[in-house]
Amino acid sequence: MTKYILFICTSCHRSSTEIPEKTHRDGNILFTKITDLPREQSISPEIEIRPIGCLWACERGCAAAICSREKPTYLIVDLPVDESPAALIELMQLYINKDNGAISWKQLPQFLQSAIFAQIPSIDMGCK
Repeated sequence: MTKYILFICTSCHRSSTEIPEKTHRDGNILFTKITDLPREQSISPEIEIRPIGCLWACERGCAAAICSREKPTYLIVDLPVDESPAALIELMQLYINKDNGAISWKQLPQFLQSAIFAQIPSIDMGCK
């Protein structure tokens, strides 16, 4: 079975103020909220949710990326912690259902329409 991976940057913090030590960063909170979703809604077993230390989008946090071996990778930025979990799972379902992974802008959940920062070709696409 093909795995589709949703990476959540756990070092992101949307506030421009410094955060006190031992305070959870927004990216870590977003990761926790997404991993808690299976209790509330069903998530395809094909989706693997992984924390990642940094996606290098610090000025645009919270950030996430979706990828699979044969489809393009998407970098998603400016994610609000509360609205993003369900929208990211919806995006993952769209991604899985597209043979080539290309998602029409109009199909994106509304607030994600301005959040897609980059579409990067898969390594398999670039090496053919």
